[in-house]
Amino acid sequence: MDRKNRTVMVVGLGRFGASIARTLSEDGVQVLGIDRRMDLVESLQQELTQAVQADSMDRETLHMLGAGDFDTAFVTIGGDLKASCATTMLLKELGCRQVIAKASDEFHGRMLEKLGADKVLFPERDMGKRIAHNLVSGNLLEYIELSPDFSMVEIQAGPEWNGKALRALNLRERLGINVVAVRSGGKTDALPTAETVIHEGDLMLVVASEGTLDRLNRRK
Repeated sequence: MDRKNRTVMVVGLGRFGASIARTLSEDGVQVLGIDRRMDLVESLQQELTQAVQADSMDRETLHMLGAGDFDTAFVTIGGDLKASCATTMLLKELGCRQVIAKASDEFHGRMLEKLGADKVLFPERDMGKRIAHNLVSGNLLEYIELSPDFSMVEIQAGPEWNGKALRALNLRERLGINVVAVRSGGKTDALPTAETVIHEGDLMLVVASEGTLDRLNRRK
């Protein structure tokens, strides 16, 4: 299916969800973003096909938004297990073809699977495990495929990024990657800001399209 004809819903527009939504949108996918918080919705209205303030636990609301017609839905609600589980269940009941949900821990993940999630993501846990086991080979370490079009990957900061803040590096505009977390000096920053300083050798968890991954591989 042509990317421009693919439709994706992202429920939960915190840092992780926003990164997924932006990356897909930049890659030409039609993206609907949903969140209860109006400030998060407003921050993405100019970047997505549509961004709306809504309660994803309301079945009628999801039905009116056409949830059953979407190719993929990401449930990236952080810190609210009830909302995450209820949204996942409703999306499957309404006929969404693929539901990919983010889990905060193993118990949460098992609940999401039992409620019908087609894939469960553990971004924080998986990043820590891969780092702990030192699965490092070259500059591009390992990736988790989120969909056929984009993935969440770990990259290692090179010397040209040393001592620079994310704002100055401007990675989203220059390279098309959205930074989700940074591992530096044995500590993981799961909420990096524009002022977060990157050092050579830091491990960065980013969301990127497959085309961007190909370009990163060629830079190795």
